[in-house]
Amino acid sequence: MTDTPTTHVVFLLFSGITQLDFTAPAQALSRMPGAVIAGVAAALDPIPTDSGFAIVPTHDFASAPQADILCVPGGHGVADALGDTATIDFIARQSENALWVTSVCTGAFLLGRAGLLAGKRATTHWAYTHLLPLVGAEPVKGRVVEDGNVVTSGGVTSGLDFALTLIARLRGDAVAQAIQLAIEYDPAPPFPGGHPDRAPKAITAGLKEHVYDAAAARMEAALSSA
Repeated sequence: MTDTPTTHVVFLLFSGITQLDFTAPAQALSRMPGAVIAGVAAALDPIPTDSGFAIVPTHDFASAPQADILCVPGGHGVADALGDTATIDFIARQSENALWVTSVCTGAFLLGRAGLLAGKRATTHWAYTHLLPLVGAEPVKGRVVEDGNVVTSGGVTSGLDFALTLIARLRGDAVAQAIQLAIEYDPAPPFPGGHPDRAPKAITAGLKEHVYDAAAARMEAALSSA
């Protein structure tokens, strides 16, 4: 019998992270045979999330294992992280030997700042896709977009789709399907409006006005700075 290879999955953590961008794919990937999960931040202090609680990293940048799968989640803290040299250097350094380089939501822009999306097809949260060309990426509408060993996923809940897609690539469809069943990922939302293509126009307009117009402008400013 062939032993299951160890797969180191390294998630970048930073202040202002959207916790589900991290915890959803981490939950699925942690069940993949051979997976070892690491949550890595600049220091070992608790990381404030956007949900009112903190996450404690398992490693700092200096002690992090080399990733087989590098995953960069998103969140409103991305705009600040874009200007943090240590964070961008960590992404670039890890990506050199990672088998897969991935992101959830606006984590795509951190990959982009590290030079990893130039000429790549990519996706991100729907409110920010128009900014992907600022990091050299070709925007693609989709919950999961693969371009070589770079996998980007859309907003928040897309992280589960990304994780199951990658598990199928690494361990086969049956393993991915078993994990999907184990976590009962069988979406049946009460409303059909999880994307602007399907949501009522008034709901989309209101959310953009109250949240995402300003958030996207802040992201654009951060991306446009040196």
